[in-house]
Amino acid sequence: MWAILSGIEGNLEAYEAVLTDIKLQQVPIEELYILGDLIAASPQCEELIQRVRYPHEGELQPQVCIGWWEEQCFNLHGLGSIAEPMELIDRYGKQTAKLLWDCVSRQTVHWLRQCHFGFFELDCLLIHGSSVGVSDELTPNTPPWQMLDRLQRVEANNLFCGRSGQLFEYKLESGAIATSLRTLDTRQPAQTITAPQRRIIGVGNVGRKRGKATYTLYNPYSNRVEFKTVFY
Repeated sequence: MWAILSGIEGNLEAYEAVLTDIKLQQVPIEELYILGDLIAASPQCEELIQRVRYPHEGELQPQVCIGWWEEQCFNLHGLGSIAEPMELIDRYGKQTAKLLWDCVSRQTVHWLRQCHFGFFELDCLLIHGSSVGVSDELTPNTPPWQMLDRLQRVEANNLFCGRSGQLFEYKLESGAIATSLRTLDTRQPAQTITAPQRRIIGVGNVGRKRGKATYTLYNPYSNRVEFKTVFY
């Protein structure tokens, strides 16, 4: 069984509550994933990072990938893909950008930069946003063609994502897509792409709502998904 978390956002109390709930599961948890947004503009970020990096005896070592907040932090420190964190400032303002700077040390930033963009296990992609980027937000209202595109890019049958913060299971039924290419001079023969049944799973959000954390359990042997809600 896998436990899949996202969006702890510097909320240490919420993380501890989820860890306690994980330990109560009847089926042992073999892997623990954190799909980005481990940090946010929260004064508990450093304490949380230490808790994640150094689990207690008998606890799993979490596998962490970067999320939207991590990318904004990299930009803030001049280590990202753009020179300034304009997406962060446009959404939350300069005061939040200053708070993020104060709450996350340079040492922690360097540790976060060593984290993966995502994980591909068996036929599953585990990622914060999508195969396009951390800002790509998939929801139950995302068009099917867009969902299929995100899956086709990495040939995954199950995509677990955390950007939206929602719990959802979105199924794409098996089928076939016919494509052809026509130029001014010629027309290429049609090609048929057969797609198996696929799923996109929103894994929830641990730390955004005080007192309520959501996360996901996945059994890779039975392909079963279970959504969990923890009140603390």
